[in-house]
Amino acid sequence: MGSFKVTRISEGPVKPASATPDETLPLAWVDRYPTHRGLVESMHIFRSGADAAPAVIRDALTKALVYFYPLAGRIAEGEQPGAPAIRCTADGVYFAEAAADCSLEDVRYLERPLMLPKEDLVPYPGEDRWGVEPHNTIMMMQAGAKLSHGLGGGGGRLAPLDGADEFVWNECAAGDVHRAAQIWTCRVPACGFQATKSGQFPNPKIKPGPLPELPVLALDYIVLDFPTSYIDDLKKQYKAHSGKFCSGFDVLTAKLWQCRTRALNLEPEAEVKLCFFASVRHLLKLDRGYYGNSIFPVKMSAPSAKVLGSSIMEVVDMIRQAKDRMAVEFFQFAKEETDKDPFQMTFNYESIYVSDWSKLGFSEVDYGFGPPVFAGPLVNNDFIASVVILKAPLPLDGTRMLASCVTKEHSEGFVRGMKEDLP
Repeated sequence: MGSFKVTRISEGPVKPASATPDETLPLAWVDRYPTHRGLVESMHIFRSGADAAPAVIRDALTKALVYFYPLAGRIAEGEQPGAPAIRCTADGVYFAEAAADCSLEDVRYLERPLMLPKEDLVPYPGEDRWGVEPHNTIMMMQAGAKLSHGLGGGGGRLAPLDGADEFVWNECAAGDVHRAAQIWTCRVPACGFQATKSGQFPNPKIKPGPLPELPVLALDYIVLDFPTSYIDDLKKQYKAHSGKFCSGFDVLTAKLWQCRTRALNLEPEAEVKLCFFASVRHLLKLDRGYYGNSIFPVKMSAPSAKVLGSSIMEVVDMIRQAKDRMAVEFFQFAKEETDKDPFQMTFNYESIYVSDWSKLGFSEVDYGFGPPVFAGPLVNNDFIASVVILKAPLPLDGTRMLASCVTKEHSEGFVRGMKEDLP
């Protein structure tokens, strides 16, 4: 950790520019899920615009909150006990402006390991400044943003963009490092509110399962970059293998699952699991105005020997078959044809969770200062074996993986496998 200093210049709520409805909006089933109440911290780094950014963001945010007024509220108890809802209070979004005595070059553009304390990059207001508990807060920003996973997470984070709407999600990050460059960081909820004028996520009577036990894992933090040409070649190989198209996510996740399984050196019959969340907006035919979560888990498991004994293209087949099953499983859940909680997870070292941030749109946003050189999570956790897939930071072309999925004992073999056929 370097000796650089971050100073918060101002902080407090930014409220809607005009009056907004005073109402309580229900949360969808997926948004009420207990594990979706945490704040997700993300970082958005721009090379320029630091002098103008705080004022631009503050002004845009006040206007955008008129349209996205639930973001200016808080999570509160709904009409039914144990059913949280969004109370539209117009209290505002907590906004801090900060400066640091260093440039982005000095801190290596916030590559890991971080040379600035994470606590300096995102807002952590005390009760004297912000009287809303963190798990009931919907959005915080620093010019140097946090956004609740329960609000606008998953595939819907950038779904409603156009016009003034565009500012909300991308002002979601403003932390400026020296007045020569800027970092925008965000804390936002994982839950989403239901747009009552649009279609809705199903609300079955299925009760969430018990909270999972979290293992104690010391996971290495690994960064892997894959050029677009390499990904395209794998996709062509799959087309030749199956006669069908697949995504870059499919081929990279297949490679990830196989290389990690090999690195773990498990018994042949040991069960290995892979999970990621997929959008179900196309299944629900939701209107564009719905900006809650619209996600459903895609799960698969297989003996270690099967994953290792298959070609990469055959592992892609397994992933695509699981995607096809997901639609059936989702409608069984929606129609209450099952009493099982599909979001119930098992967190052990044999399981890996993949999150795709590459299509959220953060990397394409331009406030007039040019697109970000990086947009993604601020940190990965160290107790769930997980990987985040992002657009590679500029000037790189391709995809980046932020992997916290193996311990030091297995990291060398894992990295060697992931890089063995890279150009």
